[in-house]
Amino acid sequence: MKFATYNVNGVNGRLEVLLRWLDEAAPDVVCLQELKAPQEKFPVKAIEAAGYGAVWQGQKSWNGVAILAKGREPHLTRKGLPGEPEDEHSRYVEAIVDGIIIAGLYLPNGNPYPGPKFDYKLRWFKRLHDYAAELLELEVPVVLAGDYNVMPTELDVYKPERWMNDALFRVEVREAYRKLIDQGWTSALRRLHPDERIYTF
Repeated sequence: MKFATYNVNGVNGRLEVLLRWLDEAAPDVVCLQELKAPQEKFPVKAIEAAGYGAVWQGQKSWNGVAILAKGREPHLTRKGLPGEPEDEHSRYVEAIVDGIIIAGLYLPNGNPYPGPKFDYKLRWFKRLHDYAAELLELEVPVVLAGDYNVMPTELDVYKPERWMNDALFRVEVREAYRKLIDQGWTSALRRLHPDERIYTF
């Protein structure tokens, strides 16, 4: 299967681009982030007309996540991460597609550092760690795909010295990402290109 992740930065404003990309790239499963659309404004009919089933957790302004599956309906299993019931940010959606658990996520940006947004980012990462460990115990295929809002290594960013106090490159965030990988996950990008300088940011 071909998996893709796409920060669409406004699903309705960029719908034409999204539909053209779906037609040209033809991924089997897509995780979308930053829908910038409340639940009822998600363009489900247009996406279905393009041949994709969808589940989503919409939200006005900056958040919102979705999972699209080509030629099938994803089976929704979760909206939101456990661990902080009062958290209303639409940043996690999960579904099963062909026996594979797909987790679509959109980590908080965390800027400015220091501050409450950065603290929230670290708490969200900790909740992801805890839940990801539970997913691994299921012993079924799992994909964690999305926008992690982290630059894991200096290979991911041009002039890393300029980013040292950015929430995406802070040592605490890079360590949180490393701990996630160390649970037993595989970074697809670094599996394919272990030493290549690829600017993910």
